[in-house]
Amino acid sequence: MTDLRQGDQAILVLLVIEDEPSDALLIKRQLLAGDPGAFVVHLANSLAAARALIDTKGLRPDVVLLDLNLPDSTGIATVERCRALCNAPVVVLTGLDDKSAIQAAIQSGAEDYLSKSAGDGVALRKAIRYAMLRHQRDSAARLTASVFTHSREAILIADADGTVIDVNDAFSRITGYSRDEVMGHTPHILSSGRHEQSFFAALWRDLIERGYWHGEVWNRRKSGEVFAALQTISAVHDARGRTQHYVALFTDITERKAMEDQIRQMAFHDQLTQLPNRRLFIDRLSQTMAASKRSARYGAAMFLDLDNFKPLNDRHGHDAGDLLLIEAAERLKSCVREMDTVARFGGDEFVVLISELDVDKAESITQAGVIAEKIRLALAAPYRLIVQHAGKSGSTVEHHCSASIGVVLFRDHEASQHEIFKWADAAMYQAKKAGRNTIRFHDESTKRKRPHRP
Repeated sequence: MTDLRQGDQAILVLLVIEDEPSDALLIKRQLLAGDPGAFVVHLANSLAAARALIDTKGLRPDVVLLDLNLPDSTGIATVERCRALCNAPVVVLTGLDDKSAIQAAIQSGAEDYLSKSAGDGVALRKAIRYAMLRHQRDSAARLTASVFTHSREAILIADADGTVIDVNDAFSRITGYSRDEVMGHTPHILSSGRHEQSFFAALWRDLIERGYWHGEVWNRRKSGEVFAALQTISAVHDARGRTQHYVALFTDITERKAMEDQIRQMAFHDQLTQLPNRRLFIDRLSQTMAASKRSARYGAAMFLDLDNFKPLNDRHGHDAGDLLLIEAAERLKSCVREMDTVARFGGDEFVVLISELDVDKAESITQAGVIAEKIRLALAAPYRLIVQHAGKSGSTVEHHCSASIGVVLFRDHEASQHEIFKWADAAMYQAKKAGRNTIRFHDESTKRKRPHRP
């Protein structure tokens, strides 16, 4: 409301847009007849004149009294054009008394409608008060509707039974479903099948106990494509606390998740072979040692260094060397179980972690020896590498390469990770000294020759 006051009484600023001078002056006299200090009345004979008052003179009317037929606008469209000038409530004044015209004016955004033939000061002031009250009451609804329509977040509203009763444009843009296609369905129409029943049980538990749920969920678009969503679901209750509606808001975070996965991959995996790197291997070793404590089973760590690798790089370049490392990684993975870990620490150095061997040490040594021999034979087979050259067809390079393998057994936390690494590395160098392409276990008799730790 414009901040004009007469004593403690607020003075309302009115803008009368009327092209007939006699009608405009009559309306002004009627408004000021009862209380000349209650209103400040401005007159404009067209929408253009009204715009000049608003834009150039800074007029901010509390209410607009609008004739529908003006020199620069006629009919119901005049209300919409007036709305574009300012956000004040609009009372339509017209010489017509047509119910359909009244309804059309209200639907186009006017707060009230008054026939000039029935107009007097009392009716005008009553219409102004009603228009201001209705405008104030509807402003929150207009804001809510605007947010619902223009929000970049998808919004889904369901009734207490979970039946969809409305969605916004962002929902359709993200999911591919139009409003008509989801009306009457449940949100299960977006189910991706990726979540266990326990996930939804926890979701509903939070909704019932706390009134909302927030988290990440995998949904499915109409096209069948699965996407990740960051979602909030809120329960809307009536005055007695009974659930009336559920409102879900979500955004598509698929690209963000892919970026996070890529960063995680780069942080924990070797970029050439995609094998776990040292950081991830250490984490896996910690888990294996903890599992060994519970099961009393042995585990084994194997350090491998490729023999005769450098000559390949020297003769055919690093592209050929990279191809061999990738092939060696694939051969290593084929020699172990899915629960085991093959990692690359850099260069031509690989590490293998074997878990869940036997509780008997001798049997565990035998099992580890079998796996190590399988690895040795796999890596010693000839490599046939197709090396691509810029602007030329690829050439095939055959190379023979073997591995020196050092093995150490461990159980529980009888040895530290540092000691396991050190002993496996030492055993690998013993294999190299023994002529390469061979396997050596760490000498158990030397393990305990270290100061006792409390």
